[in-house]
Amino acid sequence: MRAVFGLVLVVGIALAGGAVMMAKNYISEYQHELASERAARDAIVPTVEVFVANRPLRYGESLDVDSVRTVKLPENAIPEGAFFKADDLFPPNSDDKRFILRAMEKDEAILAVKVTQPGQDAGITSRLERGMRAFAIRVDVASGVSGFLRPGDRVDVYWTGSAGDMMEGSRGEVTRLIEAGIQLIAIDQKAGGDLEGTVIARTVTISATPQQVAGLAQAQTTGRLSLALVGAEDDTIASAIEVDQRKLLGLGEIEKAPEKVEKKVCTIRTRRGAEVVDIPIPCTN
Repeated sequence: MRAVFGLVLVVGIALAGGAVMMAKNYISEYQHELASERAARDAIVPTVEVFVANRPLRYGESLDVDSVRTVKLPENAIPEGAFFKADDLFPPNSDDKRFILRAMEKDEAILAVKVTQPGQDAGITSRLERGMRAFAIRVDVASGVSGFLRPGDRVDVYWTGSAGDMMEGSRGEVTRLIEAGIQLIAIDQKAGGDLEGTVIARTVTISATPQQVAGLAQAQTTGRLSLALVGAEDDTIASAIEVDQRKLLGLGEIEKAPEKVEKKVCTIRTRRGAEVVDIPIPCTN
């Protein structure tokens, strides 16, 4: 009996020892996995959502919600001037647009230095409407309205030159209105409308269609161009205007000299011997 009791005791102690060893191994494995998880968690870099370009963006384009998207970037690698909130990039309750100042490729972060402030344009390209072109006209103090022109003004363009052989009965130099209500988009190299004082410009840049550009280029080559400033609230459209030297002096048109009418002579031819003679007779018609 004592032998059986001793055997049971030994077996029990052995089982208890095995259980302790199993528990110790399990706890060790758990602690190792926990340490590995903590190490992996520490290795994860914190990220922040940043607005980036959704497609290639070029200078002068307007920035809209379809042009951007958000991605997660490492918090310690975000460039200065990035946008994190939609309200910062697109101010609410405002229709003012931002424009691209520097070209950006797809997935490139939108930075404050690469876009304009809301409502601020990016220069001439952002002022051109679809289908319009920028064209420069040479001006001086007289033809440029004494320096009172500003970007956004409208002007009538007059051409002065000699028609030469192009017009029948040339009357010296002619001044003609060739374009009415053309919009100015820049004065010299300044496209902003906040010019101070009078500026005697050497060139003004207008917004025109390709057909108008061709006409103005030809006019600038063959004569002199002068600008006339149109009032801010003037909605009239100037009609065709042409003035030559005689009209300027009130002399009227040159009358053509009457054509000399030759007297009609009717004759009858007859023979007198060997001589043929023309004898005048009254004309019947």
